[in-house]
Amino acid sequence: MASRLSGLLAFGAVLVPGVVPAAAAPAGFVAAAPEYPAVVAVDSVTPQVAEAGKTVAVTGVVTNSGQAALKDVTVSIRQQSAGAVRTRSGLDQIARRGEPAPADGSPVAASRKGLGTLAAGQSSPYTVDVPVADLKVGKGGVYELAVDVAGVTPDEDSPHTLGIARTFLPYKSEAIPHPTQLAVVWPITHTPELVAQTMQDNDPVPVLRDDNLATELAQGGRLHQLVKTGGQLPGLTWVIDPDLLDTVFAMTKPYRVQKPNTAGEPAKESNTVPGTGKDAATEWLKQLRTAVATAGSQVVSLPYADPDLASIAHNGAGLSGMEAALRKAGTAGEVTAEGRLSADARSDVAWPYQGYLDQQIAATARTAGENLVLTTSASISDAPLNHTPSAARPIGNGQTAVVADSTVSDLFQPDLASSQARTGAVQRFLAETMMINRQLPETPRTLLVLPPRNLTAASAGALAEAVSLAQQGGWAKLANLQTVATAPADPEANTAVPAPADYPQRLRASELSAATLGQVMDIQGRLDQLLSVLTQPQRVRGPFSAAMVRSMSTAWRDQAPEGSSYRAGVQSYLVSLTGAVKLTPKSTVTLAGDTGTVLVSVKNDLNQAVGNLQVKLSSSQPNRVNVALPQNVLLEATTSLTLRFPAKARNNGPVQMTAQLMTTGTPSQAYGEPVVFTVEVTSVTSGVLYVIGGGVVLMLLAALRFTLQRRKRAAEPDDEPDDEPEDGPEDEGGAAEETGAAAVEHAPGDEKVGH
Repeated sequence: MASRLSGLLAFGAVLVPGVVPAAAAPAGFVAAAPEYPAVVAVDSVTPQVAEAGKTVAVTGVVTNSGQAALKDVTVSIRQQSAGAVRTRSGLDQIARRGEPAPADGSPVAASRKGLGTLAAGQSSPYTVDVPVADLKVGKGGVYELAVDVAGVTPDEDSPHTLGIARTFLPYKSEAIPHPTQLAVVWPITHTPELVAQTMQDNDPVPVLRDDNLATELAQGGRLHQLVKTGGQLPGLTWVIDPDLLDTVFAMTKPYRVQKPNTAGEPAKESNTVPGTGKDAATEWLKQLRTAVATAGSQVVSLPYADPDLASIAHNGAGLSGMEAALRKAGTAGEVTAEGRLSADARSDVAWPYQGYLDQQIAATARTAGENLVLTTSASISDAPLNHTPSAARPIGNGQTAVVADSTVSDLFQPDLASSQARTGAVQRFLAETMMINRQLPETPRTLLVLPPRNLTAASAGALAEAVSLAQQGGWAKLANLQTVATAPADPEANTAVPAPADYPQRLRASELSAATLGQVMDIQGRLDQLLSVLTQPQRVRGPFSAAMVRSMSTAWRDQAPEGSSYRAGVQSYLVSLTGAVKLTPKSTVTLAGDTGTVLVSVKNDLNQAVGNLQVKLSSSQPNRVNVALPQNVLLEATTSLTLRFPAKARNNGPVQMTAQLMTTGTPSQAYGEPVVFTVEVTSVTSGVLYVIGGGVVLMLLAALRFTLQRRKRAAEPDDEPDDEPEDGPEDEGGAAEETGAAAVEHAPGDEKVGH
């Protein structure tokens, strides 16, 4: 029984993509139970919305997935015995129903068409039609449309049902007083392509990580089709990643593309190739500007590069600089979208990954200035209600959630490239939206459709077709997000934001980790130090700041390896830029004499001048070798400079020295790695030795005199005051010598502190 049920579930799944992942084209020969070996697919339903006096035609393919031939095969449409489907849960039950059941009705004899014999593994197309009157539909509503395949098997020589396929047929019979206001998000997004590197010329040339975007922008590409299809639907809500607009704009001019495995290297002729998408990018941007200007449409600009709000809320909200980064991304997104499209854009909209919301995500969105949150009924459920409430509802703290219907939205999650998948999704969409409207026909309501960010061209075409048919049917009217968000909220709608513990674990598994987000934010600190020494910081600030936000893009959720590679490339390139200004390594320097010069070289491999730096040279034993104060550094592009540090030596032998680049700002910071080397002192002059030796002799004589005086005083009686005047000056002289001796002994320590 289990195998029989699994095979039959596949029949229904062919017609309802997104409900059962097993949905596939007939070529897959989905295994069927022995009792029902015929796999039935529906390619088209015409018309998709039935009316009185019309004839409904269904086309498709029947495949014999059994091991034996099927004889006298016929295809017919079943007439419903239960009438119109009454609830949305009823639609779901039909979609999930397995084996043929009495509820599927009985075949209409007038619709029966013969296919003859089907050998094992053989497929045959079919076309069946039936007058609407023969389906016994009554008033308007949604009806099950079942295609029945019957025939003879070796085990049973009388005709019987061999397989069934189900879809839905909306029937319109009366005027609809209040069409549902339907907002459809039309996502224009892509994984980040621009990298931090540029080819330096009079005008810096942008660099992309690959040239895949050129294919998507070209005729027939995904983004090309999205703009073409969306441009035919006035009233859409275009939700756009401004980083994509910047990238496409960059492609309208000469650009370069990184060769494989060069992500962290400075861009050069040798590791990049010319980009090929200039013409496609120019035309696409032109078409997009025209499309978003369609009457009734609205542009929503996501934060620049679409940062992963859920990952940040769960793993990075407390990181230093994160709040500022999110706010800057929002501002940059709005400015970029409006500038590139010459259109107004709303920028206070949050769209967490797959529309799932919790309290932490809502709080992070609010901190970023996003007061409108796009979410899904899979996250904020209205399950207890017997109707589908309007989409918008307040969730506290000045925020509004616009809740998309997950059943409707998820229809367009897979790639609806096959005719069977497309037909199944379109008919289910029509059924669901008609049912929603008929729940409370006298009450105006709103509905949000939230497809995936990476909506495919085929799925976009299916969505556009479904929306157009629903509008033609009269039960839906396309409206933009602003209209739906400001509509009165249903007082019965759920306004409770789920707790973090209720966030799906399967989504947490793909989040950017706290360590990853921490590494991204560390980029800012290292970047700030680099910018402080550049004479043209603007050439680096913009590309790196954008690349840092791109490193946190939501798009990496579905392309984790590519995201890791992108982040590693940004970090590696920053390290290479910082390391391009460095001290030249050295090992041993010989100082022949008590004075001399220590040479330290600084190299600048950057393509611009650097300043605000100094070289500090320090001795591990300043009492033996003492060096001059730090020296400032100003280096032109791709040049080297050798600094001369005067040094004084007091002893022969090796002394360790450390050279360190330091920034001159407040506070001064070490820049780059220090260079440690040895100064070998030889041939300190005899004059110096004589002075040192003389000092030692004087110290010894003073100590001897002091000792003799103390012995003499101890031998004299206390009652001889006449000797006191003689001792007095000697005591004073001894104290002076002691003070002098102490000064000499402490001199090396004071000198060390001074240095």
